[in-house]
Amino acid sequence: MTGPRTGRNFVPNRYRGVSVAALPPEVPLDEVGLKEHFLGREAYRRTRFVVARSGGETALLHVERASETALFSAITRVELLAGPAECEYVVAPEVDTAIPSELARAALDRAPGKRAVAVQGRYAHVNVIVEPAPLRVVVREVVPPEPAKLLDQARRVLAVADDLPPIELVGELTDLAALAAERPSEHYLLPCRGSGGEVPGAQVSYLDEHPPRAAWTLLGCTRSQQIHRHFYGADAPTVDFCPKRRPPAPGERLLTKCCLQEEHVEAGAGWVAVPWGSSLDHVREALTRLAAQEEPAWAPG
Repeated sequence: MTGPRTGRNFVPNRYRGVSVAALPPEVPLDEVGLKEHFLGREAYRRTRFVVARSGGETALLHVERASETALFSAITRVELLAGPAECEYVVAPEVDTAIPSELARAALDRAPGKRAVAVQGRYAHVNVIVEPAPLRVVVREVVPPEPAKLLDQARRVLAVADDLPPIELVGELTDLAALAAERPSEHYLLPCRGSGGEVPGAQVSYLDEHPPRAAWTLLGCTRSQQIHRHFYGADAPTVDFCPKRRPPAPGERLLTKCCLQEEHVEAGAGWVAVPWGSSLDHVREALTRLAAQEEPAWAPG
């Protein structure tokens, strides 16, 4: 049997397979010393990884046992995955170590530059990550309302997603008032009052209230223009704020939304869009589809 592939963003499938061992000071944390110490010792049937600690230093091991079914059996193989120079132990009680995105963030924040990090987190559970390098996803949308809904939803999804790879969310937020400066006007029409949007120095009306027709500029998108045409029989001068209108930059991964999508998620190379009124399930599906575009495909080890 060969050891696991511990490349970028490697995280064990379950942290119950990670054991922490406090070693006596005379045991060196190198491959020879660790093999001498662990080979032949009994280990629990779930144990696949050992976080070995001694004198403030940490090493990460992969182990195999004589039996996969016996409750305890002798360790028959020891592989050093990361020695003390490239491994660190972090205590972060607020981190759920079952969640890869949280694990990666803690590793990068608390142990930058380390190849392997063991994190003791919530419930005192310990998990490890090797080569933390979260997938960077740009979340593009318009504000207000605030907090930016899609960005907030994506954060909430990642906070409980134990089956998604480590992901870092980066907000790319466009303010409605800044958009208005592209087409100066004394009167703007916004899609709905619920957004709370205002344009300083200008009168603002809201399309969802069907106000009397005026000489306004619409801050909206294709759906808003369609509604305007239905209400007033003509299009309005418009600043299109659709966050989907610009493709992602080369190499970028983009999560955004579109009001023309009512109940489905759309995807293309480097981007995924959810409906404007997206559910958390929509957002989870979108993040899953973005992650699936990465090669090699990520999976817990």
